[in-house]
Amino acid sequence: MTTNAAADEPTPRPRRRAPAGAAVLREDVTEAIRTAVFEELAAVGYARMSIEGIARRAGVGKTAVYRRWRSKLHLVLDVVSALAVQGLPAPDTGSLEGDLRLLYEVTSRALRHPVASQIIPDLQAEAARNPDIAEVLQKTVREGQDGVASRILAAAAERGELDPALDTDLALDLISGPLYWRAVVVRSPKLPKGYLGSLARATAEGLKAL
Repeated sequence: MTTNAAADEPTPRPRRRAPAGAAVLREDVTEAIRTAVFEELAAVGYARMSIEGIARRAGVGKTAVYRRWRSKLHLVLDVVSALAVQGLPAPDTGSLEGDLRLLYEVTSRALRHPVASQIIPDLQAEAARNPDIAEVLQKTVREGQDGVASRILAAAAERGELDPALDTDLALDLISGPLYWRAVVVRSPKLPKGYLGSLARATAEGLKAL
C-alpha cells in the first residue's frame, strides 16, 4: 500500500489579510516626520512651513504625512503636545533652593536649544492669531512647567520651608517668570556667570516671603 506523505502534512492556513484601508503606520517614519517638523519650524517658521517641505525633509512622500495628520496645524499641535507630555523631571535635592537651581538648569538648556529658541517665539507669534495654537501652548507648555513647580512647592511646604497656605499662582509666576523673560523675551545670547544660582537663591527668598 502506497503512503501519500503529502496527506500527512497539515493543511496550510490561508494568510490573514489586513482590513481594506488599514494602513500600517511605521513608527520610524512617524518619528522622522516629527523631527522634520521641528527642523522645518526652526528653518522657515510656521507661516511658511508646508506639508511638502516636511515630507521632503523627512525623506517620505506627502501621503505618509497625510495618513497621520490631516493638516499642517494638526501636525504642529500634535508634535508640540507630545513634546510637553514628556515633561521635566521633578527635582528632589532636599532643599527649595537646590530644587529651583536644578529646575532652572534643565529649563535653561531646553529654552536655549538652537531649535527651541527659534520655534518658541514663532509659535507664540502665531498663537496671537490662531486660538487653536494658543490653547495648546497654554495647556502643554504652561501646565507642564507649573506641574513641576507645584511639586517643588509642595515638597518645600512639607519640609517646613514654605507656608502651605501661600498664594500658589503668584508663587508659580515668581518661579517661571524671570528665566522665561531672560531666555525667550530678551533672548540674551549668554547668561551671566552664576546667574542661575543667584536666581534660585532670590526666588527661594521671595517664596518664603509670600
